[in-house]
Amino acid sequence: MKLQSPLQHPFARSLVTVRTWPVVIDVGIAACGLAIFFAIVHTGAYWLGAPVPVVPISHSIHALPVYAFYSVVRIGIAYLLSLAFAITYGYTAAYNPRVEGWMVATLDILQSIPVLSFLPPVVLAMVALIPGHQLGIELGVILLIFTGQVWNLAFSFYSSLKNIPKEMLEASRIYRYSPWQRFWQLEMPNATIGLVWNSIVSVAGGWFALIACEMFTMGDRNFQLPGLGSYLKTATDSGDIRALVAGIVVVILIVIATDQLLWRPLIAWSDKFKFEQVESADRVTSPILTLLQRSTLLSSIPGRVWTSIEEPIYRRMSKTASCRVVQPLDEDESKHKNSIGLWIVAAVALALVGWGAVQAIIMLRQITWADLKLLLEGAGATFLRVNASLLISAAWTIPVGVAIGFNPKLARVVQPVAQVMASVPATAFFPILLIGLVKIGGGLGVGSIALMLLGTQWYVLFNVIAGAMSIPSDLREAASLYRFTRWQRWTTLILPGIFPYLITGMVTASGGAWNASVFAEYSKLNDHTLSTIGLGAQIQAATDSNHLPILLLATILISLMVVSMNRLVWRRLYRLAETKYKLLG
Repeated sequence: MKLQSPLQHPFARSLVTVRTWPVVIDVGIAACGLAIFFAIVHTGAYWLGAPVPVVPISHSIHALPVYAFYSVVRIGIAYLLSLAFAITYGYTAAYNPRVEGWMVATLDILQSIPVLSFLPPVVLAMVALIPGHQLGIELGVILLIFTGQVWNLAFSFYSSLKNIPKEMLEASRIYRYSPWQRFWQLEMPNATIGLVWNSIVSVAGGWFALIACEMFTMGDRNFQLPGLGSYLKTATDSGDIRALVAGIVVVILIVIATDQLLWRPLIAWSDKFKFEQVESADRVTSPILTLLQRSTLLSSIPGRVWTSIEEPIYRRMSKTASCRVVQPLDEDESKHKNSIGLWIVAAVALALVGWGAVQAIIMLRQITWADLKLLLEGAGATFLRVNASLLISAAWTIPVGVAIGFNPKLARVVQPVAQVMASVPATAFFPILLIGLVKIGGGLGVGSIALMLLGTQWYVLFNVIAGAMSIPSDLREAASLYRFTRWQRWTTLILPGIFPYLITGMVTASGGAWNASVFAEYSKLNDHTLSTIGLGAQIQAATDSNHLPILLLATILISLMVVSMNRLVWRRLYRLAETKYKLLG
């Protein structure tokens, strides 16, 4: 009888395959880590070199990989800064009632100010702070991209903290969670779904602002950095359709790769943080996440870090009397400790605001009555366009977003497509749209609304998807069990369930519309300049001519309108979301 080798048995071969997979995965992860290391070294060498404000942009397709690398690095760093700022800012605003109103209003103002309004002070400040190195210019551009990414992340995290069920907060107090434990075990899990979906639209906003950030003019100074934004801009200005199409294709490939390698695994991972009592039959899956979960290298790192942090905490807690006898937290003492720091921060902020107000008054004295009249007319026109684009966006994104959020199979197909459409810089398509508008005789007056939609509708769509995915499966099954009509499902389950996310999406979409107004109301096509009356057009023109008083007054007008909308509409809707439409534990 012929003996069979143990490795020839099918079961044994399967065991060998299973054991081999983690090794292959670990090798791949190590290779990725090595590539990231060399990328950091290369980027550092370039940034620490002599400053080169204007870099000649080649239209050769062979230059695209290098340009794509620089753009991805800028957007990636800007996103990490945005995430850190959003968590810090949202946490501070949510748990400090004394400054909450001011912080939310400030956030609403900042997210509505166009990127170009930040451009002169940010770039000049970074160049002055880090002279003699390319790092100053690069940090200025990264901070400009940061201003196009951060605000919806901060709104999302703040809204998630305000909508944590009160019963769960009380449970964390009863069990005397430390702030660190409460953050990781309650607050971050509750905010994860919203942060993931808003991260997608934030990075899309970074791609949208890329053209304005990598290539711009301030008076007699030009800045042109190597990147996809500069490549697309120069290709558009020169009419090189081949280079323009090649650049857009590269952007699409980067977006698809980012979706499969980053966002899809994060969406599948965040699905476990859905607040539900019955496990959903349909789960979001990701092959990449499955492979990463099999990695012995990655699985060992979180355990070691978590053990080193948590074990000493629990050991200390087990020896205290407060662990054996449950007592309520002394909230007055914590408020007293925080009040001193808040007063110091408030004093410093007040001094800076006072100094800035004096400088602004001196600058605004150069404004004439004719300039003021034109700015007021432009403010009214842009305000109407912004709100029209919001209504149009909500009309189609709410039903589509709910359908995607309720159907994981549909989401696997539609979400990457929506992400690609949101991430491809809309400014690259503006010349084509402008030519079409001119040919049909529409002009930019009405056509600018269509251009605004390219930069606003995705904020609403992705937030509605996140809201629909966060609705517990047991509530959806209960609605089916009790045979709710379509009207009852929408009014009793869907709209109340997505309401907090919808408000966040509408607020951030409003800021996106104000940002897009700069490109929608004022565009250069070859040697022709197309514009319409509006604050966006005047901000763009003031930036090109370095007319800082006009730029400052236009920004102030935007802030005043945003503050009015915040107090009259958005703040009331946020309060309604926190009280009437909060999911109870």
